[in-house]
Amino acid sequence: MKIKWYGHASFLITSDSGTRIITDPYEPGAYDGGIAYKPIEDAAEIVTVSHDHADHNYVQGVQGSPAVVKGPGVHEAHGISFKGVATYHDPSKGKERGENTMFVFTVDGVTVCHAGDLGHVLPKEKVEELGPIDVLLLPIGGVFTLDPKEATEVMNLLNPKILIPMHYKTPGCGFPIASVEEFLEGKPSVERAGTSEISLSRDSLPAPVRVTVLDPAN
Repeated sequence: MKIKWYGHASFLITSDSGTRIITDPYEPGAYDGGIAYKPIEDAAEIVTVSHDHADHNYVQGVQGSPAVVKGPGVHEAHGISFKGVATYHDPSKGKERGENTMFVFTVDGVTVCHAGDLGHVLPKEKVEELGPIDVLLLPIGGVFTLDPKEATEVMNLLNPKILIPMHYKTPGCGFPIASVEEFLEGKPSVERAGTSEISLSRDSLPAPVRVTVLDPAN
């Protein structure tokens, strides 16, 4: 499988057989230009949406006629099962920014979790509901989501093989959030890929956890 980071919380995950999944597509120019990433030009068979904010739900900007996966529960699309786990966009049980859905799905034997705009440290029952995770796509920028310290707590709770940070300050994101550097501080195993896309297989997964930093493609 391949994982490509467009920017913000949007990734393209492509299976070995060619099935394409795009997570949380953003609307270019949303929030008065706070989202300055370029348009997503790839087509997809499946799109996941963690919550209905413009920087995460711009399904109409994805080419093709993708199946849209939203909300808690089990969803099936193009032979892939998606487990949506209900969480919140803030530490106040959604009173500030609403609900958020984390998605867990397996592609080519690799189990991926996209955390959306998770805004709180996960309680034990949610960790158990999510189950074992190989690749965790986790927001780390703070203000609207987990901050670097909270993200580290969640990483330790879920114990993935690979963690790919997302939703942090970059040239394409004008939000007043943290850069990736604060999250990386003190992490024993960090890989700066130097590219927007990596290839993974079940046999190539590291142990213990490795933080892999991708460059935004857009």
